[in-house]
Amino acid sequence: MIGAYGFIEITGVVAAMDALDIMCKAADIKLSTWERKLGGRLVTMVIEGEVAAVKVAIEAGRTQAIKKPANYGVISNPHPEIIRMVELSASRFRGKEEPSSDSKMLGQDPPDFVPKDK
Repeated sequence: MIGAYGFIEITGVVAAMDALDIMCKAADIKLSTWERKLGGRLVTMVIEGEVAAVKVAIEAGRTQAIKKPANYGVISNPHPEIIRMVELSASRFRGKEEPSSDSKMLGQDPPDFVPKDK
């Protein structure tokens, strides 16, 4: 069971990697997935872990990153639909098949998603 998800949206891949490094060093969390929009100019990272650890990590990333995040948030005890959305994104991030074939998020891939040739 997922204790909490933390989301941080920041401009630039370098700033995102800096924020992720800070968050991972601040608490026992792991990266679930990440999404790039606008050609990588806007990066959203999703972390997971216990509620307290995710809150500490997001606060550290928010305050210590080289750029100020555009947005951030923590979802404690996420609803199954939130978990499904994160798993869908993670399956694309890791290059695996979608976790559920019965329904797809909006029925299409995001504009910057390029599937691997099988």
